[in-house]
Amino acid sequence: MDLGITTPVLTMLPRARGRWEEDAPFSDVVRIAEAADRLGYAFMTCSEHVGIPEAVAEVRGGRYWDPLATFGFLAARTERIRFLTYVLVLGYHHPLEIAKRYGTLDQVCGGRLTLGVGVGSLREEFDLVGAAFTERGARGDDALRALRASLGRRMPAYEGTHHSYSGFIVDPCALQQDMPIWIGGRTYRSLRRAVELADGWIPFGLTIDEMGAMVARASQTAGWDARDRPPRIVLPTVQPLDPIGDPEGTRTALAAFEAAGADALTVGFRHSSCSHHIEQMEALITL
Repeated sequence: MDLGITTPVLTMLPRARGRWEEDAPFSDVVRIAEAADRLGYAFMTCSEHVGIPEAVAEVRGGRYWDPLATFGFLAARTERIRFLTYVLVLGYHHPLEIAKRYGTLDQVCGGRLTLGVGVGSLREEFDLVGAAFTERGARGDDALRALRASLGRRMPAYEGTHHSYSGFIVDPCALQQDMPIWIGGRTYRSLRRAVELADGWIPFGLTIDEMGAMVARASQTAGWDARDRPPRIVLPTVQPLDPIGDPEGTRTALAAFEAAGADALTVGFRHSSCSHHIEQMEALITL
């Protein structure tokens, strides 16, 4: 399985953060990115939220670094590792905004961007940015089709149910015309959306049994068989891994995720400092 890292510091989930992350400088993120690049990790993540309601922050956390600025800097300090937006909310943006901004980022990082997207679930944030919350699934599906028609194209054109455009130049455009698009979510519909319209599924907030059952169900559908290749199943480690302190437990966890259908993992670690995080990354690679 490919291994990616849930990048520390950039997102502060209340139950998953280390205390050291609260005041960590961005240079720590750079150190981790450079180590992940050197060790052969496949990707690293950065999430998008414009603003989190104070009450919701108790569950989701209140810190979310912006992916464009963050990945733009890290691209200059790395050579191989890919950058995964985990996730952009489709309803907050016009598809051409994504195609232009993240197409520019794809140029900056030399074609190392994977676009993780979702339809969103935080009504207060939709209201904050003036986006329509109702029919966000249908709007998101149309936005996905529009992105397929637009990424990597200087003169994109699309005619859909919610978005229509032609006659505009988008320059620069993405280096990758076939940029991987992975769908985030915690429902079976998000997996079906990945099967129908995207290249991979990146769930969150589910148990390994729930994720495995959804993958097994989707793999029996006609849509799965109709594809040239099935979507990538990129599962998150439900509990932080501790390859230094518990190598056998880590091996067991990796095997369980593989049995659930994963061909890649987004890994979180137990860590008490930036240096400890890097040591855990090294230990996992050498298991």
